[in-house]
Amino acid sequence: MNKEKNWKKWLGIFTFSVALIIIYKTLDNFGTIFSMIGNFNKIIMPFIIAVIVAYIFYIPCKKLEKIYEKCKLKIISKRKRGLATLTVYVIAGFCIFIIIQFVFPALTESISELATNLPSYYSRAIEYFKNLPEDSPLKQLNIADMVLKLQEINLTDKVIEFFSIENISQYLKGVMGVTSIVFDAFVTLVVSIYLILERGDIKSFLKNLSKAIFNPSLNEKMTEYYRKTNSIFFSFISSQVLDAIIIGVISTIAMSILKVKYSVLLGFLIGLFNIIPYFGAIAAVIIAIIITIFTGGIFKAIWMAITIIILQQIDANIINPRILGNSLHLSPILVIFSVTIMGSYFGVLGMFLAVPIAAMVKILILDFIDERKEELKENN
Repeated sequence: MNKEKNWKKWLGIFTFSVALIIIYKTLDNFGTIFSMIGNFNKIIMPFIIAVIVAYIFYIPCKKLEKIYEKCKLKIISKRKRGLATLTVYVIAGFCIFIIIQFVFPALTESISELATNLPSYYSRAIEYFKNLPEDSPLKQLNIADMVLKLQEINLTDKVIEFFSIENISQYLKGVMGVTSIVFDAFVTLVVSIYLILERGDIKSFLKNLSKAIFNPSLNEKMTEYYRKTNSIFFSFISSQVLDAIIIGVISTIAMSILKVKYSVLLGFLIGLFNIIPYFGAIAAVIIAIIITIFTGGIFKAIWMAITIIILQQIDANIINPRILGNSLHLSPILVIFSVTIMGSYFGVLGMFLAVPIAAMVKILILDFIDERKEELKENN
């Protein structure tokens, strides 16, 4: 009996000692562990992107599959899934080609011209702040001093530093990394296609796994929430992207009519920022106003601001509700609160996903309240 107790005692001491050694080695090799985690993230990132791409393309593929299924030609109806997937990816590739061929050149030209003219805009801003009256609010905020401090930066030294041996080696490493990017893009493309083609088997596996792990009532509830979450996220993401494209194109056309300089670049920024609810639209207008003041004067900036604000109001009250529908039912206060919180913790991606996450949390809370009400009724 004593021998058995001693054996258990020594086993416990040995286990505790091994645990201490493991904890010590873990803390002692934090850098290595984080490096391993970082490498793992790099390896798995193409697969994560592939899942996102497959998720975005799932609905159009599903709808096209139903269309091909109704086709009288058996060669098409039998291969409906493959043909639907091929059609969606060809359309996506064509859209990317159009963007690269026509949109990117206009954007790069605007960016290049803006970068070239920045020194003159910079000098104009310094002159403006220098000539401000003493009682100007901008003088009180010391904005002039902040701008003048920028004048002390030696641009020549910065250019030399930019083309230093160390930086050139980094640029070469970046060029070498293009091969890795191309490989990752290829992996993403192939995996996303297989995910769409094999989605039936994947869904069946996940359903069986869920049934094996969870009890029937919990499994049913999880399936219901999965459907709701999927519907909310897909409708929001697809509608926001489509809305951003529409408002970006309309803004570009409107600014081109007003002869605003860099209209393509500003329209692209407005469309891109419009993805983020509330804050994105405000930030885009402010950036567009500042650039237009320097490139076209204060009156053109005012006309441009009025036009873009009117377009954004039309978008917020007519275009976006028609695209998104009323499925989210979120108050503006909840949207602003969720965007602020998610943005502070997760950056731009958090701001973008804040609304569907808030909608899902709202559904969970309302369902919990309803369940509690039912329980109280039964108890009474």
